[in-house]
Amino acid sequence: MNEDAFNMSMRKFLKKVGVTSQQEIEKAVRAAEAAGTLGDGPLTAKVVLTVEGAGVAHEVEGVIALEEGQAGD
Repeated sequence: MNEDAFNMSMRKFLKKVGVTSQQEIEKAVRAAEAAGTLGDGPLTAKVVLTVEGAGVAHEVEGVIALEEGQAGD
């Protein structure tokens, strides 16, 4: 395995995950707000990561605050 190629590829993938995830969350929150279904928050979030061939099954859970002072700040 080429460590440099592996690290660069992984960083590119993680950047894509971060950027596209943020875009999807923002789009969904704005749509829910426009529809009047958003509520006061905070929002709970979970990401499930699987990597076939490496046996990775990893979950990350967190809270997204909608206002200052909510958990997630």
